Amino acid sequence: MPAELPEQNLATTPRHTRPARWTKVETAHTFASRFVFLILCVAIVLTTLAYGTVHSWSLAVFTFGAVAIIGLWIADAWRLRSLRVSRNLLQLTLLGAFLLGLIQLLPLGGSSAADLSLNPVKSLSADPYATQFFLVQIAALLIYFSATLVFVDSPRRLRNLVRTITIFGFLLAMFGLTQSLIGSPTRIYWIRELPQSTAFGPFINRHHFAGYMELALAVPLGLLFSGVVEREKRLLYIFAVALMGIALVMTNSRGGMISFVAELFFLVVITSGAKSGRRSGNRKTRAFAAIKRLALATGILIVLVGGVVLLGGADVFTRLLGSVNAEDPTTGRTHFWAVTTDIIRHHPIVGAGMGAYGVLYSQYDSRNGLFRLEQAHNDYLQVLADGGIVGGALGLFFLFILFRQGLARRETRDDFRRGVSTGALAGCFAVLVHSFFDFTLHTTSNTLLFLVLAALATMDTRIERDSGRKHRRRRSRSQSSIEGETPQNALPSAEAG
Repeated sequence: MPAELPEQNLATTPRHTRPARWTKVETAHTFASRFVFLILCVAIVLTTLAYGTVHSWSLAVFTFGAVAIIGLWIADAWRLRSLRVSRNLLQLTLLGAFLLGLIQLLPLGGSSAADLSLNPVKSLSADPYATQFFLVQIAALLIYFSATLVFVDSPRRLRNLVRTITIFGFLLAMFGLTQSLIGSPTRIYWIRELPQSTAFGPFINRHHFAGYMELALAVPLGLLFSGVVEREKRLLYIFAVALMGIALVMTNSRGGMISFVAELFFLVVITSGAKSGRRSGNRKTRAFAAIKRLALATGILIVLVGGVVLLGGADVFTRLLGSVNAEDPTTGRTHFWAVTTDIIRHHPIVGAGMGAYGVLYSQYDSRNGLFRLEQAHNDYLQVLADGGIVGGALGLFFLFILFRQGLARRETRDDFRRGVSTGALAGCFAVLVHSFFDFTLHTTSNTLLFLVLAALATMDTRIERDSGRKHRRRRSRSQSSIEGETPQNALPSAEAG
């Protein structure tokens, strides 16, 4: 009878000498990797509290955090004697956007007689300074995104990250509602006066708060719709989701409400039953599951409407309908989109420059040309205006990989991982719907959380608990007993690992 093999660390054991049963051992966590994970969790909170990280000082702190991650990443590689890098293809789209910005800064735009600057050769970007600023932001976001893919590498860290997002989203919703109902709606933190803004919570723009709520409530919603929440905790999860949904509705963001309904519909569709089958039992199971999910979605909406009426009064929805302009229900967006289309037509290949939309809008505005608009209120049109066909192709590649890998990652035996992937995909879907009407992803805090959810939806199997291991071991032992071999004498196999 062979001797029992000793337990060893997977990170320090040569791969060719590892027994097959060690293939599911958790990666060793260095001191540096723990600090990287802490920075990721803290960044989710602080980028939001700092007005969404839209000012120069907060962006400088955010960038400094990315530099710190690089230093800790190098320390982790030195400690483990290997550099850990994710192969997730979504990173290529962010890297491609960075390279596109670099190309736009090249002096290939020719010269202009009307150009009064000292440099007679113009770059491809209409606003080189804004493009340089974009490069710093996209580089920092790429570092945070890649670090999430690498250092969220165990079931425990996955659960801690999910708790951070859910608890902070709940507390943020409470703060936003308290500030809206008790304090002045134009004062952020009851101190900073913004008379010309539509602030809500710590955000200067109420639509951005609504977009953040779409992302924050997505993960607990995914766990609820996937049926992985314990019975005694379901009411707690429903209460947290309902409070975040109420805060979303109280922003009076029509795009946010449409996106939330789309989020619920997405969850009902992808969680209604198992894989397709031809047997009647499968059809009945799928139909019953769809009815249960529809009932859950309807119940959440009822609770949400009741909570909004209870907190904001019966005239909440009346004020929402009253904010719609009968002459222009899009609130000027149709004109913005027409001007953006004109910009796209004149800069079709590589665009007008990342971040250069605000400069070009005044030049192409068919009205008086005195109004400066920083964003197109449609992220898809603005991607084409800033990045041209190349930028649009990068965006399409990102969406294809996100949903292709995200749906594939749902096919797992780890129930918690499946619920997280489902919710993360639903949150990304909701914000992508919202991007047709607003520009919530131009706020750093929202973009960071969006990328974190994209990572949770598509990352590899290191974060999964091998729930089928005991079943496979039991099956292996039964098979060995049938063949006349006791379980103790059975050698470890690759299937049992």
